[in-house]
Amino acid sequence: MSRTAKPRTSRRPAQPTDAPPAPEADGNGEGQSLTDLAYRRLEELLVTLQIAPGSGVSEAELSRRLGIGRTPIREALQRLARERLVLILPRRGIVVSEINALTQLRLIETRRELERLLSRRAAKRATPAERVRFRAIATGMAKAAEDEDDIAFMRLDRAFNGLVVEAARNEFAAGAMTLMHGLSRRYWYHHYKQVADLPLSARLHGAVAEAIAAGEEVAAAAASDRLMDYIETFTRATVDASL
Repeated sequence: MSRTAKPRTSRRPAQPTDAPPAPEADGNGEGQSLTDLAYRRLEELLVTLQIAPGSGVSEAELSRRLGIGRTPIREALQRLARERLVLILPRRGIVVSEINALTQLRLIETRRELERLLSRRAAKRATPAERVRFRAIATGMAKAAEDEDDIAFMRLDRAFNGLVVEAARNEFAAGAMTLMHGLSRRYWYHHYKQVADLPLSARLHGAVAEAIAAGEEVAAAAASDRLMDYIETFTRATVDASL
């Protein structure tokens, strides 16, 4: 993929600013803890650049912004630090990590292998209820592609990633993969208007979801490889665009 996405007048805001993710995006909103809620809302603010890379944040500020107590905020920030979306620096506080193309390319090397494994295992091990959720995500991705709705796509992408990890039932691959999702989505969101094609990305994600829903292991792995080919080409194009 090398063609430039057609211009859009504005990026659709995350409705409204600081609103919690739509329940249907994750499919597991019931019974979540305050820490889980704080994590989900902070992660979306970071990934959609509502909190800018390089900016400093504080527990007190985020607690006021989200209306959630400082203890859940602190625990969510610790998780986000493990995922490298924020840095907790002694005597300097909390800083949002910068976006780096070379780091992203190294991440993709690892992610490609894990995505293929997880897609195959999910196609084999998903429960009937999980397959229904994969089909719903594929339908949602088709709608996001049609509408070129970046926020709907981002939330569905997050739901898809979590469901693949859940359905694959491999705790070792899951532990590694979950550390990469936020950085990957943030990088895509930061650059997609310049060098990406949102409808194409949504369709490629939907193809993986459909193959997993159908229990087709080989097709799921192949669809995963096509998706990662797109993501790598997109990432390399962002480097070229910056020169």
